[in-house]
Amino acid sequence: MIELRPFASLGAFRNEWLDSHHHFSFADYHDPKRMGWGQLRVWNDDRIKPATGFPMHGHRDMEIITYVRSGGVTHEDNLGNRGRTPAGSVQVMHAGTGILHGEFNEDAVDTTIFQIWIFPAEQRVAPGWQMREFPSGSAAGKLVALASGRAGDTDALPLYQDAAMLCATLARGGTATHGLGSGRHAYLVPARGAVTVNGTKVNAGDGCAIVDETNLTIQALADSELVLIDCP
Repeated sequence: MIELRPFASLGAFRNEWLDSHHHFSFADYHDPKRMGWGQLRVWNDDRIKPATGFPMHGHRDMEIITYVRSGGVTHEDNLGNRGRTPAGSVQVMHAGTGILHGEFNEDAVDTTIFQIWIFPAEQRVAPGWQMREFPSGSAAGKLVALASGRAGDTDALPLYQDAAMLCATLARGGTATHGLGSGRHAYLVPARGAVTVNGTKVNAGDGCAIVDETNLTIQALADSELVLIDCP
């Protein structure tokens, strides 16, 4: 089953510094049919103005992934961590027993991110934060795990869940494949470009919810960048 969720159908929030679109119920946007997808709970598409950002606030018992599409995000938390995650790279925060953090755009241009929350398989873990810069072109032509709790994804940032965030950049006409195990859920969003997923067209910003599909064939209709979550 493949369900397309067009960008125009997403929940939305906008103020003077943030333009956010919600693939699932979040904050003041509530849709009982969109409370998550398997263990995936939140997928927000955010644009953050320069010299602004999310002030210090708290979370518990959630795996929070930030994929930076353009610009950069500077993270700081009450554990003493501080660092900038640039475009094409990923940070993972384990909220665990509790963490306070802020996320800021200290660049001179807008920053765009995907903010993704996944329920952990283990509760009350020690909180933490990690960031990894990925070499330009490392995901060219194939899906690469950038954050994962699956066995074998040793180069990915770790997650406390049997889930993975994968990324690919495909030239027009290029193809990537992905095997989806029994009972697994996938959610795919092109950051740019347009693709087909087993024949279903997915434009930039659209969500594609997938279940009960053994194999995924993703073909680029234009030069594209895509992010995919594979989770229970």
